[in-house]
Parts: sequence; C-alpha cells; structure tokens
Amino acid sequence: MSTAPEPEPRTPKPALVFDDPLDQQSSDDTDRGWGERTEGTGAADLKRFLDEKPPHHL
Repeated sequence: MSTAPEPEPRTPKPALVFDDPLDQQSSDDTDRGWGERTEGTGAADLKRFLDEKPPHHL
C-alpha cells in the first residue's frame, strides 16, 4: 500500500497595504533618526561641540 506524500503547507501571500505612508512617523522624524544624542550633560555637550567643530571655526 503506497501513501501519497503530504503536500507542503502553503504560505499566504503578503497583503497589500494601502495606508498613507505620510501618516506614519519615520525614523528620521525623531532625534534618534538623525543620530542626535538625547542624554548628556553640559560638559559632554561642550566636548562634543569641540570635537565636531570644523578646523576653520577655531
């Protein structure tokens, strides 16, 4: 008696989403998306300012 192999389960196709993408906040709409550091002290901010200041601003 031979048995037929079981068919592989089918994965559902991804659903199309017709939402307005501009209604959602993107990662660059936040400080974190632009690489801003939200934590820190005044001394840390000054150090960062001095580290990132272009040489022609000395």
